[in-house]
Amino acid sequence: MKFIYQLICPLLFCVMSYGQKYEKTSLGIKTEADGNTIEIQFYSPSIVRVIKYPAAGVYSKESLSVIMKPSATAFTVKSQESQVVLKSESLNVAVQFPTGEISFASSDQTLLREKKHGTKFKRVKDTDTDSYAVYQGFDLDKNEPIYGLGQHQRGDLNQRNQNYRLEQGNTEDAVTFFQSVKGYGLFWDNYAPTEFKDDANGTSFESNVGDGVDYYFMYGKNADGVVSQMRKLTGSAPMFPLWTYGFWQSKERYKSQNEIVGVVKKYRELGVPLDGIIQDWQYWGNNYLWNAMEFLNPEFSEPQKMVDEIHGLNAHMIISIWSSFGPKTKPYNELNSNGMLFDFLTWPESGSEIFPPKKDYPSGVRVYDAYNPKARDIYWKYASEGLFAKGIDGWWMDSTEPDHLWVKPEDYDTKTYLGTFRKVRNAYPLMTVGGVYDHQRKETSDKRVFILTRSAFAGQQRYGANTWTGDVGSSWENLRAQIPAGLNFTLTGMPHWNSDIGGFFAGAYNQKGEVSGADNPLFRELYVRWLQFGAFNPMMRSHGTDIPREIYNFGQKGESVYDAIEKFIHLRYSLLPYIYSTSWEVTHRDSSFMRALFMDFAADSKSWDIKDEFMFGKSILVAPVVEAQYTPEKIKEGQNQNQSIDFTAEKSRTVYLPAGSGWYDFWTNEKLQGGQEITRKTKLDMIPLFVKEGAILPIGPQVQFAEEKKWDNLQIKVYPGKDGFFTLYEDEFDNYNYEKGAYTEIDFSYNDKQKKLTISNRRGQYKGMLSERTFTIVLPDGTKKVLAYKGKKIEYKL
Repeated sequence: MKFIYQLICPLLFCVMSYGQKYEKTSLGIKTEADGNTIEIQFYSPSIVRVIKYPAAGVYSKESLSVIMKPSATAFTVKSQESQVVLKSESLNVAVQFPTGEISFASSDQTLLREKKHGTKFKRVKDTDTDSYAVYQGFDLDKNEPIYGLGQHQRGDLNQRNQNYRLEQGNTEDAVTFFQSVKGYGLFWDNYAPTEFKDDANGTSFESNVGDGVDYYFMYGKNADGVVSQMRKLTGSAPMFPLWTYGFWQSKERYKSQNEIVGVVKKYRELGVPLDGIIQDWQYWGNNYLWNAMEFLNPEFSEPQKMVDEIHGLNAHMIISIWSSFGPKTKPYNELNSNGMLFDFLTWPESGSEIFPPKKDYPSGVRVYDAYNPKARDIYWKYASEGLFAKGIDGWWMDSTEPDHLWVKPEDYDTKTYLGTFRKVRNAYPLMTVGGVYDHQRKETSDKRVFILTRSAFAGQQRYGANTWTGDVGSSWENLRAQIPAGLNFTLTGMPHWNSDIGGFFAGAYNQKGEVSGADNPLFRELYVRWLQFGAFNPMMRSHGTDIPREIYNFGQKGESVYDAIEKFIHLRYSLLPYIYSTSWEVTHRDSSFMRALFMDFAADSKSWDIKDEFMFGKSILVAPVVEAQYTPEKIKEGQNQNQSIDFTAEKSRTVYLPAGSGWYDFWTNEKLQGGQEITRKTKLDMIPLFVKEGAILPIGPQVQFAEEKKWDNLQIKVYPGKDGFFTLYEDEFDNYNYEKGAYTEIDFSYNDKQKKLTISNRRGQYKGMLSERTFTIVLPDGTKKVLAYKGKKIEYKL
């Protein structure tokens, strides 16, 4: 009888001993339990899709985030007692009957369980369509940390005991994904406003509307593996140009083309490195011309000359474009005539530029339907003709959440190309950013897409986008919150992130009196510390309102604040070979720039919830100073901010060095053991930085812009103590020829036992590559050795 069951079961519906049926499909199984249809589908041995919907219903959805197609996966199905177990090379997935809860396990541990009777559907009307509010609960281990869920401003790294309404906002990026220190991740594939809750009763997602429960479980063994699985599922991250990793200057806003060009000229005169300048809003003119994607403001009367002058100064320019249009613009007229504009209230509210808004003069600005492919075509047509054709280097896509003011319940009934706004609300940034990326890629492969944007959803890494943290205020509390915000965002699989250096709203530091704004020592200390943190973000960008942020507003060379700013900008540029090679690891091997300590030291439980340190790449530990050391941290009304501050005094900061590695002080080369908390000296121009033993760190030349000098004489710093490996990556820096194999890799490997450094044969080639160069090998004790390299293997005994 058992033999007959095994023979027939794969071909027909299989019947368990108590009468439960399941159908084996090419991807997994389909069955019913607890009144619901359940489908389990293997996308790979490590990625499983789970779909649940009421038994009488039908489920069909094309994901907006997931682009992976299921690959042929070997798996077995075995029924035993009251459960069916599907087993792939990496995962065991069990369905319990008759209740239908699902559990996931690796070969050596249970990873995650659904709650018993944890699937819930509540009938709702999505305008005139029958739908459901969908809920799924899970049981996590009591002390199991989880990370991700996008970008949030509460200052927490571990996302246990949190309750979020996951809906896109100015400073909140909703990503319905988390990963666990146990090495698995879960992506809840629903785009409606969703409540995430974790408390003593369990962990759950509940979305306002959906046709069913639809989620992906992935097992990566560790955090990098989970990120890799998420990128396989939703798309890999393309390379950014080298210049995007230099220093960026911006403010709200440069009011003329003479002003913006003058800023670049001033940086060049001062000898302070700069690669990017950003033009914020109103280059188009008044609010009725909002986002015209043309230079209609008379102060920008010669835009081609402006772009050419900036390029002539060896800098790049990106420009603000929005998700909405004013009623007197050409894009508005074309989109409106095709029914491609939404009616809910967005920003700006008034046609008048006086604040507060004069609502009796409504702006008429409306958000466009980015879900509609024809609307995305129209959007790009105007961006291309009005801006890209003039040589604009990239896009600052503001308000991509989009701005939604004075929200009314009926706003969610707004019809989009893909259904109600309620149903697809959180995917808006994915659609609008994706539209610009796809169109520019079709137009040219000679220039890499670079997008700076304010909102993101799962999968957006595939669209050449760097997300910034929104309009956060200038405060020490907000600076502290940026570190876990960036780390959790990164842990959803999106590697590019940054924040407004100094915070956006700095008005609290603009006190009346002789000292205010950039002269205010309270703001100066905060700005320097934020900039030092920003030097180790994927994008180093100074921006804000109320107080200008250009370096020359903070004194002059020889003064402590100015010198501290300049020092860290130069440090950023010296690390460009390391940063650019890391960017190749991000694209080619699914790595991450900003790395929570548990990513590299998961065996050290003390690293699991450290939220004021992180790894930048896999070699450098960064411990920013995030508490005021020279000035009062809290600003009080009537407080005297006109005070003399000695910014030269030495201070200190405690740092935890993770176990599992020895560590070298970046500044002194002193070696320390991991697994301990230490106190380290700080100064205004010094934060604790450490290099992991075994690291191989390439150091570039001093430059004024990223491509000023070739990397023909790099320092290669080697940090003994463990075996080490690093790949130096180079290409043409700003096109997509690397996708065709036009790049080189040089491997550096260090054998600690033999005290030997091996430089590999160069792999690959590209136009303009260096055929000969020198490497200066530098050890922590100061030993140096210059090696001539002609692309052939070299072995050097240290």
